[in-house]
Amino acid sequence: MSAAPLPAGLLPPMRFPRSLLDPLARLPAADDQGLVAVQLEQADGRIRAIHTLAAGSGASLPLALTPLVEPHAHLDKAFSGESFPNPDGTMAGAMAANGREAAERRADGVRRRGEQALERAWRYGLRAIRSHIDSLGPWATPSWEALLELRDRWRGRVELQLVALVPVGHWRTPEGEAFAAWVAGHGGLLGGVLGAPFRSTPADRAALLALLQLAERLGCGVDLHVDESAEEHGRGVALVSDLLRRHRLAVPLTCSHASSMGLLADGPCRRLAEAMAAAAVGVVALPTTNLWLLGKHQRRTPSLRPQAPIRQLQEAGVTVAVGGDNVQDPWFPGGDFDPIGLLRFSLAASHLVPWRRLGLSPFSTAAAQLLGLDWDGVLRQGSPADLLVLGASSWGELLARPPRRRVLRAGRWLEPPLCEEPSPLLAACHG
Repeated sequence: MSAAPLPAGLLPPMRFPRSLLDPLARLPAADDQGLVAVQLEQADGRIRAIHTLAAGSGASLPLALTPLVEPHAHLDKAFSGESFPNPDGTMAGAMAANGREAAERRADGVRRRGEQALERAWRYGLRAIRSHIDSLGPWATPSWEALLELRDRWRGRVELQLVALVPVGHWRTPEGEAFAAWVAGHGGLLGGVLGAPFRSTPADRAALLALLQLAERLGCGVDLHVDESAEEHGRGVALVSDLLRRHRLAVPLTCSHASSMGLLADGPCRRLAEAMAAAAVGVVALPTTNLWLLGKHQRRTPSLRPQAPIRQLQEAGVTVAVGGDNVQDPWFPGGDFDPIGLLRFSLAASHLVPWRRLGLSPFSTAAAQLLGLDWDGVLRQGSPADLLVLGASSWGELLARPPRRRVLRAGRWLEPPLCEEPSPLLAACHG
């Protein structure tokens, strides 16, 4: 349930990242945290004006963002980890447990878990999710049916995009081509797995080219799992970029993971990033699952951690988003579709600096760009009156402890997420 719409007028004062405010607005310079003290005026669920506050008035105001974007999830298997555990936390263990879970996957279970995910995302302050769906096997049809139903149910609250995840070679078969047409006809994207690790054989090259040409004919985007490994550094993204440029293919393409690329030396990494930018390849970095699974040795902590080299990619001009990937499933036991939880983890894991535009954009504007959303997430006159207001007044406070929050959508305050209420596990703890 959400509250009644607010009457037209001023919202409470808050501190807002300058990068999420209209670049054409006449606002004072941002402070050393990249924030500007503003008071927003809204009416009928839209922003009517942005008013600035006096210098020095923002120190005790709440930090606010526009609702964030989840560019890579797996709703079909979310919340399945307790029933199908991966106690060693390895890639092999994840694949085995995922196979056992998929064999029992039914539409009602996918629908229930997907509803749980979307409800949490909505309360936490997500406005869009792109979810990959295991799409080769008896579980494919019920999973698609359930998630297409949820996409319609949640339309206007959380935008749900769906990607068909199959081995890349499947798209070359008659069954694969027919399925691709069905996916495109239902507004989905084509996906696949290169690796892991990816060794770039002639068969791989032919299969990937066939997929890209098929997507171009159908007019749909592609989102690949690429280089999810600590080996064969960046070979998959290099092939994707080469094929796009060599064959002049106009396909919106995202490479999710790109983990092994992060282990390249500076020079080769820079040259590969520049080739990816020239091919207009976008990247979704997935630090939670990648740091949990990849390069794992049971008796030592790895000194090199494979994850997408976010900052090098950004410097080359590649659009980079950060996603949560797996949530409480065999691939990663944590996560909760909470963009602030992901933000707090990723800032430290990836050395992102939120008071700079490129430190915050992977969770907001860049993620919106990769998903092709109508709204880029920047507040301007006429944009949605959608806010994520935090119980923290600075980035330091945000990093120091998980903040409480209030979410405003179309001029209505949502009820806070259940996790911010006292835990029933502590009911007996009193003194």
